[in-house]
Amino acid sequence: MRSRIVYFLACILALNTGAAQANWQYSGEYTYRTSSDDDGGRATVTLRGGMSYVMASMKNEVGSVVPVFCINSGTGEVIPLGTAEDCSAYPGFEEAGTGKLGSLGMKDLSDIAFSGGASIGWVLPNNPRWRLELGWDHFSEVDYNEAPLFSGDMHLTSGDTVYVESGAVQSTVSSDIISVMAYYDFFDGSAKPMGKMIPYVGLGFGYADTKTVMNLSDPWGDLSLVEDLTNFGEQNDNGVIQFYRSTTNTANIAAVAALGFAYGLNKNLFLDFGARVSYIPRVKYRLSNADETRPLDWFSAKNLIYANVMLGLRFEF
Repeated sequence: MRSRIVYFLACILALNTGAAQANWQYSGEYTYRTSSDDDGGRATVTLRGGMSYVMASMKNEVGSVVPVFCINSGTGEVIPLGTAEDCSAYPGFEEAGTGKLGSLGMKDLSDIAFSGGASIGWVLPNNPRWRLELGWDHFSEVDYNEAPLFSGDMHLTSGDTVYVESGAVQSTVSSDIISVMAYYDFFDGSAKPMGKMIPYVGLGFGYADTKTVMNLSDPWGDLSLVEDLTNFGEQNDNGVIQFYRSTTNTANIAAVAALGFAYGLNKNLFLDFGARVSYIPRVKYRLSNADETRPLDWFSAKNLIYANVMLGLRFEF
């Protein structure tokens, strides 16, 4: 038995020696692959939807429109001149002169909108915490309906100060924003963890196209007495102007900020829950004449902000 074992070991040694001297032996040092070729770069596609709180400071832009008024000095009641041939047709009333409609105030905009969007982007190679995205977001129509539209103290040329209410409006505003965003994802390691919350922040800027639709009416009768406004509607049998429906598109540079967190379902699919704030400096509401060739600034939404909460899916591949 012992001799058989010695014989077996001798055969194994002979085979190893032969293999070491074989002519197909690799000539050079053998190296092991110690790292992956994956540099972390990924293409991304994101789909999202949610709700937005919309707010803006509404500013009177009427400017030079100057209706004429009659005033009852005893009661302080004011009526627009022209509802009769002159103020003497009303006992106790006298002409109070003209006032600037642009001096009256407005209520601010506050409403809720639906929002949705999509983005395509790229996780930066060798720096996967950073990603860039080109995105589009749509904010649905919100209403701005006010009666009176303008109200407040008006200083007349007679020296009187009177409280005036003027105009009523039914209007909408909606926006589309195309933005370029840079995001930073907070995680440890070289790859996004699965099954964990990954916080992120983002900043960017873009192009905003905002559409306003305005239906102006004249329940107090003062606007229909301003000669400059007769081209912006048609007078009915009572001499009151029925203003044309007016549509205005305003182009702006927009600023966008975002924060939220992602949750990795697998290496290619992430749930995205985030808050975004989009800022648009100014949006115009204009009166239009019949052929829409001579618009007149009527009021504007300044510092228009969409603050939205959105749920999305992000694909990385």
